[in-house]
Amino acid sequence: MKKAEIPNNEENRLKALREYKVLDTAAEANLDEITQLVSEICETPIALISLIDTNRQWFKSKVGLDVDETHRDISFCSHAILQEDVFEVQDALEDERFFDNPLVTGGPKIRHYSGAPLISSGGYKVGTICAISDKPKKLTDLQRKTLATLGRQVIRQLELRRELNVLKLLNDSKDNFLSDISHELHTQLNAIIGFNDVVLNSAEAEGFSESTTSYLQNIETGGVNCLLSLIPY
Repeated sequence: MKKAEIPNNEENRLKALREYKVLDTAAEANLDEITQLVSEICETPIALISLIDTNRQWFKSKVGLDVDETHRDISFCSHAILQEDVFEVQDALEDERFFDNPLVTGGPKIRHYSGAPLISSGGYKVGTICAISDKPKKLTDLQRKTLATLGRQVIRQLELRRELNVLKLLNDSKDNFLSDISHELHTQLNAIIGFNDVVLNSAEAEGFSESTTSYLQNIETGGVNCLLSLIPY
């Protein structure tokens, strides 16, 4: 068995993967439908959306397989993310890289593997969408093209997830900012109104003119009836 090399951009690749916040999340119907489509189009009993983490490959979506992850060292997908196009092994028993791989000699007894790298918008290969069979086979040109196309659809879904996460963070930050500003404005405005009320109550004793008293009353009315009602607390 030949273990795949670690990509030169591994640190940034893992960062890109984790920005999706998708590892160890529940199954999602939109991705499961894509995986099912891969199984049907490529005519294989197993199809996966596999994400390559530090020491494991984790399956975000799966058809025909019960496990959730395997070790990265034995994964075919670790080899696929080193490619630019669809990586295909027509017969694993005839390939020196895989003939004695535990996934070949034991369950699920892989003979055929084909995987298209999932390439992020930043150019990092975070995983694959792959088709697996326990019998040797060769994909047609149409099947290879379709597998790559569906891989791009998976990335679009992951990119959308990331954008929604960013928007949620921005909305939370905005709400916190507005809450802090509202609190500060209320505090300062209440102080101004309170001071104005004290001055207004002593206006007659201090001999203020009618115009000055009118200004103070306008501040009172504007502060209480307008400003405080416009600023949420």
